[in-house]
Amino acid sequence: MKITIESSRIVKPTYKGSAPSTKNHVRLSVFDNVASSTHMAVIYAFNPPTPPNIAIEKGLSKVLAEYREWAGRLGEDAEGNLVIFLNDQGVRFIEATVDSNLRNVLPSKPTKEIQNFHPGLYGVEELVQVQLTRFTCGSLVVGFTAHHQVGDGQAASNFLVAWGLATRGLAIDPIPLRARDTIFKPREPPLVQYDHCNIEYMNEKYAKTMSITGNESNEEEIVIHKMHFTNEFINKLRAKASAGVSKPYSRFETTLAHLWRVITKARGLHGHETTQIRISVNGRMRMDPKVPNKYFGNLVLWAFPRSKVRDLINRPLRFAVELMRAEVVKVNGSYFQSFIDFASFDTVNKEGLISKEDINKRILSPDLEVDSWLTFPFFDLDFGSGSPHYFMPTYFATEGMLFLLPSCLGDGSIDAIVPLFKDNLDTFKMYCYSLD
Repeated sequence: MKITIESSRIVKPTYKGSAPSTKNHVRLSVFDNVASSTHMAVIYAFNPPTPPNIAIEKGLSKVLAEYREWAGRLGEDAEGNLVIFLNDQGVRFIEATVDSNLRNVLPSKPTKEIQNFHPGLYGVEELVQVQLTRFTCGSLVVGFTAHHQVGDGQAASNFLVAWGLATRGLAIDPIPLRARDTIFKPREPPLVQYDHCNIEYMNEKYAKTMSITGNESNEEEIVIHKMHFTNEFINKLRAKASAGVSKPYSRFETTLAHLWRVITKARGLHGHETTQIRISVNGRMRMDPKVPNKYFGNLVLWAFPRSKVRDLINRPLRFAVELMRAEVVKVNGSYFQSFIDFASFDTVNKEGLISKEDINKRILSPDLEVDSWLTFPFFDLDFGSGSPHYFMPTYFATEGMLFLLPSCLGDGSIDAIVPLFKDNLDTFKMYCYSLD
């Protein structure tokens, strides 16, 4: 496969009326500051016919007028606070071609090769980058990268859907709620009710030790496995876990609990060890008052269900589901407000704390982390020729870092991206479709 970069340029917002000032900035919220300070990347594939690149570029220019932060730059204000400068310096737009048909080169799961279809993630000034790759069959692959501190999965997926609407000449609806510098106010006096110093944050010196001890393995020892869980299998899991309860457990809860148990079995851990799973919790519907889904920014904290390995493996699936639900429920409006009170003052800087999101670990065992995209409208991106037939995150070789995606079949089935040690893969496959 030969990829040829045809062009690389900056795309800036296009305004209908007078352009706003480029001298303003917006301060990152407490939730932006605790998010990962890196770019994340996703890959889309569209069957022909697709609109020309110029139409997609114009749509991008239009939508950036509503989502100005993506066209800005990160930096510090006079007080040393992290901010987004609303300077309209634009996003990176790359056009590429491949001398092959799409089906001959695009992998069915994240691999190193898939990184050729999106711009690089490191040392990047632009907050959004786009790569359009055209194939001889007429198919189009869209690689999209976005800086995580500007927006979470909900915000990024809203932007992508809006980009499709703008490309098709339709009104952007809803207009993003841009209120990150005003919406999260600490109480007076603050009331910190939880140990945020050790839950969301960690001492910087200890974090460096964690990064070293979490990278003992070569990348070649880790494989990315993709599992497809049919709607029928998921319903059987739900029935098994929910027997006797008044309200069945969700598809997400039962699928993740099943994976937690299966991966723990495959790892061959000792029964006395403790395993935990880090689950992202969207605060929009948990805050009081609730924050609309159209809020543009980060609004995520985490739950940490944990168990002894022997209990997780030997007790029924419901045990794992109940552990997860109990911990997620605790990350409620009161918890989010406590975090706001904690992070709004100088504790983080004074005590030398850094976000646990920025700890660089390649091995999470005996623990897991999950990014669930099951409720985000990623598949609603439509440039005028329909929804994508293919969608996935980029290659991410961190053992134990899971991604749950809605299947492109649109039938309620789930695709799970599971990075494992090669030595654990056969055992994982043996148990992954078992209901025991």
